Amino acid sequence: MGIITLKLPISGIFWSGEARKTNLNLLEVARKENLKGMENKIFVPPIKSQGIKTKLVPAINELILSSNISLDGNWIEPFFGTGVVGFNTPMKGKRIVGDTNPHIIKFYQAIQKGEIDEDSVRTYLEIANELLLQAAEDGYAYYREVKNRFNVHFDLYDFIFLSRAGFNGMMRFNRKGEWNIPFCKKKDRFSPSYITKICNQIKNIKKIISSVEWEFDCVSFEDTIAKAQKGDLIYSDSPYFGRYADFYNSWTQNDEERLYNLLTRSKAYFILSTWHHNDFRENPLIAELWSNFHVYTRDHFYHSGGKIKNRKPMVEALICNFELTHHYSDSRISC
Repeated sequence: MGIITLKLPISGIFWSGEARKTNLNLLEVARKENLKGMENKIFVPPIKSQGIKTKLVPAINELILSSNISLDGNWIEPFFGTGVVGFNTPMKGKRIVGDTNPHIIKFYQAIQKGEIDEDSVRTYLEIANELLLQAAEDGYAYYREVKNRFNVHFDLYDFIFLSRAGFNGMMRFNRKGEWNIPFCKKKDRFSPSYITKICNQIKNIKKIISSVEWEFDCVSFEDTIAKAQKGDLIYSDSPYFGRYADFYNSWTQNDEERLYNLLTRSKAYFILSTWHHNDFRENPLIAELWSNFHVYTRDHFYHSGGKIKNRKPMVEALICNFELTHHYSDSRISC
């Protein structure tokens, strides 16, 4: 479902009381229909990773549509990750996205150029599945073979295989920049239906990439944010301070302070995703850095713990530098 746009014939400052009420009601109906359509269809990317924001997409989009931000602005995303938020944004302008993980950027560049598509991935995964089923150690031997091959040649087809065959859908690289996730010993991991699911995801993402102008860059977050102009929207899903980190996602307080300075000085709008608190502690940087902005919270559950007992709920924070003009369903807090 596309974004509903209402073109009203006259400016609100000239509306009579009844006309103004009617037109505002129409705008609210359009906004709710846009939200409903987005919640019903979220395009999930083919790459999996811990911390993926699929279930937070409706909340992020509602935040945008509850404001007066023009949807014609550019979407700027300095920590692209799997891309689930950017692939589902209501913003209509150019999408300028960056990440320091070269494998993610090269994968989506390859889709953009037509070098990888749903048919080529299906062929690769069907062959890989046969080799996986024949391999020793219930497939682990072949998984190690692909992992070792990837860590030398960094083949993008091997990358999508590892992303889907690794333990618990995690993505992690060691200090040498090598893939460092154990095998997920799930019977019939690449079943025909699962392969079709992945291929459909690639097909959907290919369509989204071809529908608007995209720029994929393997650069620092500073370089991506520097491209934001007035009227653009920056979405920052930086690594979480005090939480998970790896070769491409290490994050310190100094990093967060640099991000804070860049977002504060930018003329663009921004939304920052971060963690607010869990059952054991709070994110200290919310009060230290971000308390002057609007902070909204939402419960979220991550599935990336090695053991089920370690998979705990967390309260997420969505922090923005713009006012909302409509009711927002999540909680606003005072820092």
